[in-house]
Amino acid sequence: INRISKIRDINSKLNTLNQTETLNDSLPNRRHHGFKFLQVGPDGKMYLPVGAPCNVCEEEEIFATLLNMDLDGSNLEIIAKGIRNTVGFDWHPVTGEIWFTDNGRDMMGDDLPACEINRISKFGQHFGFPYIHQGDLPDPNFGRGKHSDDFVPPVLKLGAHVAPLGMVFYRGGSFPESFNNTLFWAEHGSWNRRAKSGYRVMMGHISDDNSTITENAPFVNGWLQGQNNWGRPVDVLNMPDGSILISDDMANVIYRVTYDG
Repeated sequence: INRISKIRDINSKLNTLNQTETLNDSLPNRRHHGFKFLQVGPDGKMYLPVGAPCNVCEEEEIFATLLNMDLDGSNLEIIAKGIRNTVGFDWHPVTGEIWFTDNGRDMMGDDLPACEINRISKFGQHFGFPYIHQGDLPDPNFGRGKHSDDFVPPVLKLGAHVAPLGMVFYRGGSFPESFNNTLFWAEHGSWNRRAKSGYRVMMGHISDDNSTITENAPFVNGWLQGQNNWGRPVDVLNMPDGSILISDDMANVIYRVTYDG
């Protein structure tokens, strides 16, 4: 939970994966929202989140953030704050800006607050947690005296408790041209909502100025049948052949989506 490690030349060490090298072990060891999603950005730095160690709380500055660091583990910096729990982000293929999912807090009812898709237009921005949720909803405990104008609103409000996890911009080239730079994200699905929601992979078309999502719709669904679900999508990945992979941690499988047209 608190350590970033690497394995050099992994293809030659598949039977000896215990040969790891620690890059940084200064991260918090709190397990709640402690899992990390790692990705190397276009600038050659590694990016990773530190989730809030709670449903909703005020904690040390490093929590509820997105960080970056050099690939040797040095120069760890906070680049964005107010992010409750993201485990999926990607860089827009044209602008290079980071877009990310964020999971909204629980225990405010079935329909509040919305989970989010967000965009970092510059480093140092604050996205509201734990004070303002979904860009315009003050927290009943921490929102007193806070103003939504002081925080960055989401690009898109998703349903409450849909649990958006992995996301990626489509760069494949084998789907129709209209899919180029389309945003895909996995909604893992609700766990504490009376009527289940999520359990699907969504797609969002980006505006001409690359700043927002103009329309969104299901890309793959069917995991939820009535109020019973047989799978939960987790992440979405571009493949070199233009197909898309979707992982499912309930059915314990990986799906491959191709275009046949």
